[in-house]
Amino acid sequence: MKGKFKILNGGNVIEYDDYNDIPVIFDNLISFKPYWPEPPHTEEDHALIETFNDKLKELMKREKK
Repeated sequence: MKGKFKILNGGNVIEYDDYNDIPVIFDNLISFKPYWPEPPHTEEDHALIETFNDKLKELMKREKK
């Protein structure tokens, strides 16, 4: 999934353009901004959009406690 994602890891703010590049474990999630498909949306676009909340929750679980 493409977007603009920022994390804090080891005292450094790191930006990612692809959700899949974000490390498995990191200090804190700073920003979660997935790219929304342009309308009109297809069924595939709707399926992607419906995953955004779950992906955000997954990243929050990967933060170091």
